[in-house]
Amino acid sequence: MSHGFHKTYLKISAFLVASFGPIFFLGTFDSTVEPIRWTSDLLSWPIDGKQTWDHPDTRFLGALTGGFLMGWGVLIWMLSGRVYDAEPEGVRKAVVTGFLAWFFLDSAGSITSGNASNALFNVIVLLAFIGPLWRPAKPG
Repeated sequence: MSHGFHKTYLKISAFLVASFGPIFFLGTFDSTVEPIRWTSDLLSWPIDGKQTWDHPDTRFLGALTGGFLMGWGVLIWMLSGRVYDAEPEGVRKAVVTGFLAWFFLDSAGSITSGNASNALFNVIVLLAFIGPLWRPAKPG
């Protein structure tokens, strides 16, 4: 893969990460809770309607999570610009390491909280987010 392709994929990864931010944020409102409630239900397979997002603590954690995801996505987007141009391998390693840190902690927490199915979904998400960034780019 070329540096140009990596830069493009960093923007794709940034968008994917950041896109979850508004979904979590919208879960703080009664009128827009359904997308995150459904997503939570899907990720804690099987879909059974047990995830309600009714409790204020859950909504607060959703607001925090949405903010972190939006910020993480913006950070990756910003790294894909001039910072990548100056240090492509450093940016690639930082982003891949960040995704791996998320993957292991999120998956371990999912398993210990009784939502092991989310750890399986995390494998798919990890592969989508990292894509060709697993390997260093070739100059050019």
